[in-house]
Amino acid sequence: MRICLVSETWPPDINGVAHTLNHLSDALLARGEALQLVRPIPRLAKHRRRLPGMQAELQVRGLPMPGYPEVRIGLPAARGLRRLWQEQRPDVVYLATQGPLGWSARRVARRLGIPVVAGWHTNFDHYCHAYGLPWLTSAVLAGLRRFHNGCAATLVPTHAQAEALTAKGFTGLAVMGRGIDGARFSPRHRDALLREQWGVGEHQPVALYVGRLAAEKNLALLEASFRALLDARPDMALVVVGDGPWRAALEKALPETHFTGFLPREALARHYASADIFLFPSLSETWGNVVLEAMASGLAVVAYRHAAAAELIDHDRNGLAIPPGDESAFCTAAVSLCQHPARYARLGRAARQRALEYRWPAIADTFLAVLDHARESAHETTRPCGI
Repeated sequence: MRICLVSETWPPDINGVAHTLNHLSDALLARGEALQLVRPIPRLAKHRRRLPGMQAELQVRGLPMPGYPEVRIGLPAARGLRRLWQEQRPDVVYLATQGPLGWSARRVARRLGIPVVAGWHTNFDHYCHAYGLPWLTSAVLAGLRRFHNGCAATLVPTHAQAEALTAKGFTGLAVMGRGIDGARFSPRHRDALLREQWGVGEHQPVALYVGRLAAEKNLALLEASFRALLDARPDMALVVVGDGPWRAALEKALPETHFTGFLPREALARHYASADIFLFPSLSETWGNVVLEAMASGLAVVAYRHAAAAELIDHDRNGLAIPPGDESAFCTAAVSLCQHPARYARLGRAARQRALEYRWPAIADTFLAVLDHARESAHETTRPCGI
């Protein structure tokens, strides 16, 4: 099957969409699927070469996304898309973006009779609230509903997301989770030297956060939780991996914390494995790859019962899943956990076993099944009568 992926972000961008599409494309190429890629022109010239394995690639004009300058908003590219798809017609188009480029690709594909499947990668309604624009939520949802209901199917990462969107009038939803590389993210990468740099010994706890440092990540609760942890265990280390507009404020508020910025993947794996507890207070994720990575690394996770945590965590068996929005319960759970090493070790071992159930080859199976169904359905609707 020839599949065209349309996305506004791709590695080396650091975000969940780029992460997912990178691993998914690797799994598809390993199966011999033919891939095309449409994306905005990368900022740096060294990243503009055609990616290995891609049968064709179209790079379109883009603009920096407000608040996320490393991500570019793709502009409409009807002429280029039409030329590409007339020369090398894909069997299915997968839209990972609902911006101008996504709308443009959806329109051209429908005019050419190419089936379209979309992905739900971002909770835009939550972002409206996080950035002080709640009055935009209804209009944004209406536009997204029109976009997705005009596709053959929409892939969402969790069953809870599918139920929530169905209640809001979205149709054609299918669930596709995310996978993990259990060798890359593993307790085997625990590094005594790294822990020594953090100022802790073998039996002192380390609490870790990994993610973008931005408004939508609920970082005020992370700050409150870290303070509560230090009150309970003054000997513990606090580590934050990531960067963003909130970093300076957090560094000022939490001077005891080790801030690393973004890390290359090998270093990231060592940081996960060298910690003991993972705190993730965000409610903006559609999935949250970091939760799965932390679990695969053998960490006891404290997160709201939302997105990946709702799918993966069985409370007090392989992590702690807190009712969404209950900040007091979140802090209390984190404090209680850090005081019981045997408990967070037990949860971490069970977390890894649960995480290893999510492998990219199985995720690719789901992806291909949905795309193949969209292709077959389009073929049936265009088949002449009597054939």
